[in-house]
Amino acid sequence: MTIAVTGATGQLGSLVIDSLLDTVPAAEVVAVVRDLAKAQSLSDRGVDVRVASYDDRAALDLALAGVDRVLLISGNEIGQRIPQHRNVIDAAVAQGVGLLAYTSAPAADVSTLPVAPEHLATEQYLATTDLDHVLLRNGWYHENYFPAVDAARGTGSVLTSAGDGKVASASRADFAAAAAVVLTTDEPLKPVYELGGDTAWTQADLATTLSDLLGTPVTVAEVAPEQQATILAEAGVPPMWVDFTVATDASIRNGELEVTGGDLSALIGRPTTPLADTLRTAL
Repeated sequence: MTIAVTGATGQLGSLVIDSLLDTVPAAEVVAVVRDLAKAQSLSDRGVDVRVASYDDRAALDLALAGVDRVLLISGNEIGQRIPQHRNVIDAAVAQGVGLLAYTSAPAADVSTLPVAPEHLATEQYLATTDLDHVLLRNGWYHENYFPAVDAARGTGSVLTSAGDGKVASASRADFAAAAAVVLTTDEPLKPVYELGGDTAWTQADLATTLSDLLGTPVTVAEVAPEQQATILAEAGVPPMWVDFTVATDASIRNGELEVTGGDLSALIGRPTTPLADTLRTAL
């Protein structure tokens, strides 16, 4: 069986490759990348590296030729992802791929997360095809909070408008391990996996974790969304990311990142990585 991973040199993709190589011969793994030079270490490990961007349908056809299963890791070009994802899906259909797994967002069909619309559109497009597919609705990454470590070190606080909303985050390595299981298992698969960490935490919990890691008190600066936007803008945060942060906190406040059900730990066969363990690496 041949397994392809798109975006294979990215932060998530590289971890998926690592997980696959724990159980699958390198010759059966295809890394689809945009930049061949960045994939040299994969070639050195015996992985079949193929070059194709999400914008190049012809190259994607070649990259997915002979592939049995593929992981479509969602692109990072917000606003361009729908046509890009369709290119990968169309190539998978054309090449007779047996299974496509897609990294989506939690409850993408009802979520107000700013990233949700493009994920939902991709899910809907997959549903129009005859391609067997699995939706891996990845929750928030612990690593998304690396900037909070530096911010807390500098300000002694966590700026938020998320209220008492909870985030069931997990490490990228946890999500990567889950994707590798889905790509390699012979067991029946669910059509949708809502993936989140075992422990859902509040902003107050985050402040406590940061206090412990930094060895200095960190408090929660709870403000209204409008105040949060003003503070971030005055700190030089680009408007796009101001809007993204405020909108994400609104989703957290509404409980949309409190992913429950235990799908992630069930897939990987172990408890998910604690938030503190991952944030400690940012120090």
